[in-house]
Parts: sequence; structure tokens; C-alpha cells
Amino acid sequence: LNADAALARAEAAIGNTLGSYVLTDHEGRPLPLSRFRGRPLVISLIYTRCSSVCPATTQTLKERVREAREILGEDSFAVLSFGFDARNDTPRALAAFAAVQRIEMDDWYVATADPATITRLLDDVGFSYTAIAGAFQHITQTTIVDAEGRVYRQVYGDDFPLPVFIEPLKELVFGTVASIASVEDVIDRIRFICTVYNPATGAYEFDYSQFFGIAIGGFSLIVVGLVIFRLWRQSRRPPAPWPRTGEG
Repeated sequence: LNADAALARAEAAIGNTLGSYVLTDHEGRPLPLSRFRGRPLVISLIYTRCSSVCPATTQTLKERVREAREILGEDSFAVLSFGFDARNDTPRALAAFAAVQRIEMDDWYVATADPATITRLLDDVGFSYTAIAGAFQHITQTTIVDAEGRVYRQVYGDDFPLPVFIEPLKELVFGTVASIASVEDVIDRIRFICTVYNPATGAYEFDYSQFFGIAIGGFSLIVVGLVIFRLWRQSRRPPAPWPRTGEG
């Protein structure tokens, strides 16, 4: 597998719209991709016989999903682990993979599809792999899809940093809020804007300094406004009359 070519193909897929495919989940039930429209979707490309990279990527993803949902909300995005090995990623194999990896979060789906659908979906997301000695060599890729089903960002590696994963999701989730209709919406907007990554703790934290900056800036504007208003009032006053002098 040519790493440069695989990376170029993945990046070129950004902006692609996923087809209206129907997948098969780990219980053998149909899973239409259309059900994920309306909010972001994180797609992790795996195959169930993988003994190293895919399990490691899944464990990292579990931790990142947990941390992201603490910031963005439990139902802010869905996750799909997609098995691309058409021959061996059966519903039973997918169920075993999910059990071993302890994928027990809500809105996390494990699925595959028929060979033709797998090929089309992998083309849409720009995923590259090649068969080697009974296994697969593949780019380690997690694809973030927006609410309209378009590829928005690619995340690479099996141990990616939290900001690389959560920042595009913050952009997408914040973008879905069209208007402020309630107190909850206001709180959500403040939370989206004011959470920052602290490399010392490895977590996202609420940045109170932004409120202090806003308060200081607002107070300064009020003071300047009062000074300008006072000067304007003084300029509007008529001049005092000169005192009259008597004749002696």
C-alpha cells in the first residue's frame, strides 16, 4: 500500500456525499445510512479479524467519543464501526468484535454490507486497503461526516489526540444550531464557544477567562460612553451670560 497515495485519496474524498446505502448490522438487520442524516456521523473503518491496529483504534475512539459527548452532548453525533472485509465480516463476527471491544455506548453501530456496497462506500470516504497474507494492510482512517452526509474531515492513526477529533465535531454541532430559541440553546452556544483544550490535563475545560475579558471590555465601553455623553451634554449647554456693569 502506497501511504502517500492512500493519504491523497482520503483527503480528496472530503466533500463527497455518501450514497443512500443500506448496510447490515451485527444482528443481521438492515441499517440504512439515511437514518444518520440530520447530525454528524463518525465512521471507523475496521475488519473483524484484525488483531492489532483495529482494536487499538477502536479503544482510542471509545475514549475520544466519551470525552466529546461530555462536551457536545450525549446525542450530538452517532458512531459507525464499518467492517470492510466482505468475506469474513459477517453479523456474527461483527457481534463478537463489538463484545470483545466492549462497544456498549448508545448511538454506536457496528455494520457491514454486500461487496458492491462496501466498494462504493469505501470510494465515497476515500479509504484504501490491500490484501496481504490472509490479512489487510490499510490506512488507519476515521471519517467524520456532516449532517447532510458529506465527508467533512479525516482523522488518521490509532492514537489520535482529542483536539484533532473533537474540533471538527464542535464545528459541525455548533453549525446545526440555526437560532437561539430557548435558555438551553444559549447555554449550548456558550459551552461550544468557551470550552478549550488544556494540554496539561489532556481534557477540555471551561475557559472562564473569556467571561472576565467580556466583562472588562463591557465595563470599559460603558465608561467611555458615559464620558462621551457627558461631554456632549456640556457642549449643548448655552454659554453663561456676561455680568452687567453699572455706570458710575
